[in-house]
Amino acid sequence: MSQQGYVATPPYSQAQPGIGGYPTGFGASPPQAHYGHYGAPPQPYTAQAAGVLKPAASSPSGMPPPPVSSQYGSPIQQNGAHSQKFPPPAVSAPAMPPYGQPLQRPAYQSMAQATPPTQQMTNQMSAMSIGGYGQGPLQSPQSPTSSAAPQPYQMPSAPAMGHPPMSPTGHQPPSMSACPPMTAGPPMGATGAPPMGMPNSQPGLPPMGGGGFQQPGGPQGFPQQPGPYGGQMPGSQMAGPQAGAFAGGFPGGAAHMAGPPQKKLDPDSIPSTTQVIEDDQAKRGGQLYTTNLRGQVPPLVTTSFTVQDQGNASPRFMRCTTYSFPCSSDLAKQCQVPLATIIKPFATVPKNETPLYVVNHGEAGPIRCNRCKAYMCPFMLFIDGGRRYQCSFCNCVNEVPVQYFQHLDHMGRRVDLYERPELSLGSYEFTATLDYCKNNKPPNPPAYIFMIDVSYNNIKSGLVKLICEELKTLLDRLPKEEGAESSSIKVGFVTYNKILHFYNVKSALAQPQMMVVSDVAEMFVPLLDGFLVNFQESRAVINNLLDQIPDMFADTNESETVFAPVIQAGVEALKAAECSGKLFIFHSSLPTAEAPGKLKNRDDRKLVNTEKEKILFQPQRGVYEQLTKDCVAQGCCVDLFVFPNQYVDMATMGDIPTHTGGSVYKYSNFQVQIDGEHFLTDLRRDVEKSIGFDAIMRVRTSTGFRATDFFGAIYMNNTTDVEMAAVDCDKAVTVEFKHDDALNEEAGALIQCALLYTSISGQRRLRVHNLSLNCSSQLSELYKSCETDALINFFAKSAYHAILNQPVKTVREILVKQTAHMLACYRKHCASPSAASQLILPDAMKVFPVYMNSLMKTPVLVGSAELSTDERNFHRLSVMSTGVEESQILLYPRLIPLHSMDVVNEAVPAAVRCSEERLSETGVFLLDNGQNLFLWLGQACPPDLIQSLFNVPSLAHLSPDMTSLPELDNAQSKKLRSIICAISQQRPHSMKMVIVKQKDKPEMLFRQHLVEDKGLHGGASYIDFLCYVHREIRQLLT
Repeated sequence: MSQQGYVATPPYSQAQPGIGGYPTGFGASPPQAHYGHYGAPPQPYTAQAAGVLKPAASSPSGMPPPPVSSQYGSPIQQNGAHSQKFPPPAVSAPAMPPYGQPLQRPAYQSMAQATPPTQQMTNQMSAMSIGGYGQGPLQSPQSPTSSAAPQPYQMPSAPAMGHPPMSPTGHQPPSMSACPPMTAGPPMGATGAPPMGMPNSQPGLPPMGGGGFQQPGGPQGFPQQPGPYGGQMPGSQMAGPQAGAFAGGFPGGAAHMAGPPQKKLDPDSIPSTTQVIEDDQAKRGGQLYTTNLRGQVPPLVTTSFTVQDQGNASPRFMRCTTYSFPCSSDLAKQCQVPLATIIKPFATVPKNETPLYVVNHGEAGPIRCNRCKAYMCPFMLFIDGGRRYQCSFCNCVNEVPVQYFQHLDHMGRRVDLYERPELSLGSYEFTATLDYCKNNKPPNPPAYIFMIDVSYNNIKSGLVKLICEELKTLLDRLPKEEGAESSSIKVGFVTYNKILHFYNVKSALAQPQMMVVSDVAEMFVPLLDGFLVNFQESRAVINNLLDQIPDMFADTNESETVFAPVIQAGVEALKAAECSGKLFIFHSSLPTAEAPGKLKNRDDRKLVNTEKEKILFQPQRGVYEQLTKDCVAQGCCVDLFVFPNQYVDMATMGDIPTHTGGSVYKYSNFQVQIDGEHFLTDLRRDVEKSIGFDAIMRVRTSTGFRATDFFGAIYMNNTTDVEMAAVDCDKAVTVEFKHDDALNEEAGALIQCALLYTSISGQRRLRVHNLSLNCSSQLSELYKSCETDALINFFAKSAYHAILNQPVKTVREILVKQTAHMLACYRKHCASPSAASQLILPDAMKVFPVYMNSLMKTPVLVGSAELSTDERNFHRLSVMSTGVEESQILLYPRLIPLHSMDVVNEAVPAAVRCSEERLSETGVFLLDNGQNLFLWLGQACPPDLIQSLFNVPSLAHLSPDMTSLPELDNAQSKKLRSIICAISQQRPHSMKMVIVKQKDKPEMLFRQHLVEDKGLHGGASYIDFLCYVHREIRQLLT
């Protein structure tokens, strides 16, 4: 670029100007020397050596600095910045206190001295004439040359590449600029953050490798946008902000600023997630969704609908980031939209939908392609009168086995098409033959082993007694095959502290027998016969044991525990019994006793926001690494219930569960009265849920692309086989695809996920899910069929994976760059030309920025030393295996107003936007994020409502420890309980209810889930983030 003032971009390792509220989220602010007075003579710009972090400036809250004229040579007038001189920001003390400490004054006054950035952002916002999204006619280009005629809004259709059509001038959105609008003036390189990419980077945008992140290349790929055409574009546009944007721009500026008072940007003018969810429910809710079309976009995960399988897997099993893949790798690199699918192979099928058929081909086994080993499915093409078939995955022509032969009809389809699930359905199961079994022997039914930490903490808290009482009834509800009288699962029991106690509960015994193993370094199982038993047969002995355990250890003073030997014992027991199974471990503290896998406290919060922060997320290797391999090889899944009062090294202890298809449950400072029911509900669900063991999954694709990266509660020994000691109905695996050749628009893109597993009755089975997607050489098709909820699931998992190897700050930067790049590419290639000051978003991705901003405010990525390391690791581990539903509700919680609920109507009241502005002092709100339920009560909440919900006369009488609602016989109480019940049934985990009174201490916890507001521990508000991304997009386009 030859324009005066362009500075080569600093490399990634150098700090780049920040974004409001993130400590160093998008780089530290530039050194103070760069600022100078506005309009002052230029000051020399000293470039630093690559890789050296610039010292953090005291730009009050790490916000993007203003356009700096002095830094770049000539004083360029940009964005209508005022020409008078401003004093430089005060250097003495940062106006923002350290994160999380109470502000000394209102948050929006934190930038009194920093008028210039404020003014700058205000100007930018007021110029950002965001046209009303989804309203008004949109243009569908007829040809590269003709001007497009308006038509009713459907979806943006594809302009010919490189020739965006001109729009009629009649639809110019109102530009409400108080200042000159931002048009294509001097290069945006002169303002704010440096342009994206590396010095001399090519527009080819090479992928960064690993973890799904791509390091965007330089801005060369985007020529400068033409001036203000004003035509409306395909995709959503946002209604224009009021003059002057909001008080103080980027992270809320001075309310007592010099100059005229500023109006706040209307939050209603920016895309609303709740509106998108409501619209989809209104349009597609309650309908039958048939899967007979290739590449059709399913309803949102928040919409209730019924699926009829007609040849493609239900969206309950597979969802994609986009249902139209780009034809070439160049197009994929150009748009940087990740191509991925989120597979939940064991997803629960609602009662009103058909369960999966099981196909048995006898001793011959399932029919497969000879070359690529894909299983028979609806995509196979029968030829030669039905004697041969062509595989759609690798195009190989195979002979049809004699016993499988069938004639074809006049359409070339087999006449038994609808009698065979594998020819007409997207999902089905095959009975596997002995060739698919270990050692060619049929497997034994699995076993569940309950391993209870009986150290001082767990005995004193009453936990051990609680578990023992619950198991007496819970074991009656072990999962069983459809139609079976009782469960085939065997059970066993171990208690432990520094040593392990095994119990013989053989049905012939009058009393259970205990055997102690004190040499934990050489772990072995002291008994074979009588350790794993059928609960129905040994019920009396087991109940006797469960009565005795709490008394046996009642006087214990032993507070030290072991952990690795406990898992080792479980694996050895399953090995001896030649079966797979699951360990339920109930553990309380850091395992510090002398034994293999002993852990030490490595919670060093001084590492937060440094290059070494990744160490906090990395598990300790050694013993645990080998144990993981042993567990996976044996089909031994580990579920960990942890009850910590202090640091327990969640990163290491949770590592085995996360690689064996298990779950981690955490109950900090556990108290039986408060948390007992919450824990028991989790335990019941965990024991009862449908599950498969000793599983191995392979994802096959048609030619032209392949699966490259996998995220989930999985273990991978090679690049193709996804191994899971167990897989249950809540576990999802996110798979990323890359091109290795061009794709064909006619053939589309085919994906087959095959899962080989052992059922709960000990039968070896193959579960197959098939999905066909469109391919297009038009990027507009890709953007039109994107799914925001699936995209954010992918970004969350790939970011949480990347922080094991990269500084958190780098990962945040990459997320923002990729967001801006995806949206800039849409703007450049798919939208009609218009003023650069307009923010234009694809309709299917219009709420993507709010999810991305929310992701960056999660405990894992926010980078605050106030958050406990264990809490951050727990959050990371739990997200790695979630499906699209769980990641959606976690990143955009539902905020439901209850004070105005219609007690007659059965429906849950409509949610409002997740922001403090929606709360009212007289209101009652329920916030659901899939992990907790917060019941927020306004200070001026009507006493009669409090009386009818809690049976107390006023708010002041309400106990803060209350975790459930009393059952009262009135309409309001019944309605609220039914709402909570309905929400709880949709979630995989039990949700603890927290009652929050306005202005009380627990309100801080509640407020960090209001994701449209500024984060408590750092992080921008939705509006601020949108402005920042808009600026990044404009910078890319200039």
